[in-house]
Amino acid sequence: MMSNKTFLGALLGVVIAVALLQWGLSGLLLIVVLAAIGGLAGAQLEGRIDLNKGLEGFRNGGRG
Repeated sequence: MMSNKTFLGALLGVVIAVALLQWGLSGLLLIVVLAAIGGLAGAQLEGRIDLNKGLEGFRNGGRG
């Protein structure tokens, strides 16, 4: 039986292929950007990541 990661990888491949065929490269890039934003928002809401810690560097003037 397939593991969840195998199924997820296959499903992701199908979604990418359909997006490329339907909307071209610009549509695919838009889908990837929006999916990344949604993933970050979901991880923040679940408590898996803390975006405030990541953004502190930008608020305090960079890397230093």
